[in-house]
Amino acid sequence: MWHFRFWDVQDVAVFLSITLYMCHLAGAISINSSQRNLIRSVQEDVFFSVDVTCSGVPTIQWSFMSGEGSRSIGTWQPGVFTNITEDYSGRVETYENGSMGLLDLRLQDSGYYVVSVEDPAGNSQDVGFVLKVNEVLYEDLQYLSVTAIALMFVAGLLMLTMWLLHKACRRIKAWRRRKQMPENDATELQPL
Repeated sequence: MWHFRFWDVQDVAVFLSITLYMCHLAGAISINSSQRNLIRSVQEDVFFSVDVTCSGVPTIQWSFMSGEGSRSIGTWQPGVFTNITEDYSGRVETYENGSMGLLDLRLQDSGYYVVSVEDPAGNSQDVGFVLKVNEVLYEDLQYLSVTAIALMFVAGLLMLTMWLLHKACRRIKAWRRRKQMPENDATELQPL
């Protein structure tokens, strides 16, 4: 016959302590991100939002991958050091929670961004982001503005022409009325 024993408070406390200790040893790294597909335009800024949690001070490394290859953007430990590569110097903002801001986007910034987080025990975890940078076509904006100005000019000319034609039409009607009236009216009024 089987005997079942319910766990008492002490057994539950021991079980939770062992579980928490194992999680601590495993270096449970957590990287949370709300949005991983980003679309921006040239010369805008982008913010890669992550929230990194792990035991100890993590080492955070961001890298960039595209069809042309991959390159490191920077590595930092919050509150300890920050090392940004020369290619991205002045364009990257680092944050304590592992997030990164990239300023003044260029077309060649389109690609795949990876954040790698490593805890002091050597455990690591990666999360990727896709960034698409759209080109703003200033020529199209210039064409649109020139077209709008030309249309306004044509509309102004049409309004001026309509006004002049209206004035001419009124003068012609007045001239015709004067021409139809006899100059000396010999008609006398007769009593009723």
